[in-house]
Amino acid sequence: MKNKVRMLFAAVLIGILLTACGENPELTQFRNSVDEFCTKISEIDTSINNIDAQSENAISELLSCLDELDLAFQAFARLDFPEEFDYLEELADESSQYMTEAVSSYHDAYSNNSYDQNTAEYAKSNYSRAYKRIQIIITCLHGEKPSDADLTIEY
Repeated sequence: MKNKVRMLFAAVLIGILLTACGENPELTQFRNSVDEFCTKISEIDTSINNIDAQSENAISELLSCLDELDLAFQAFARLDFPEEFDYLEELADESSQYMTEAVSSYHDAYSNNSYDQNTAEYAKSNYSRAYKRIQIIITCLHGEKPSDADLTIEY
């Protein structure tokens, strides 16, 4: 009888340890994915900031980094948000759409070996909109309420 109790106790203990003390594996995976996304965009940002503006390859390097950034935003938008954060999925989709538009516009702004200031400004505004939505998502994931007067989020 004592052996059965010990075996049962050991099995329960192992079960608890394997489930990370009751932590939701879906939530853990989601948090890891968000961390990976943030790390990726930070790395891309560093790459962009390290481009030598005087280099003859500067434009192609910038556009390549922006393409990579667009892919990262698209992957983020495809994440399946856990139920408690479902209200943020639309913002993730919007951020991806804005980034895709920004990157496309940056490509247009630098096309034909010229620079179109108006198209670049349009690209920059979409780029800012994309990042603003990411900042809002991160704020909400940290359990804080965004303090943006132009924003309404339904929880």
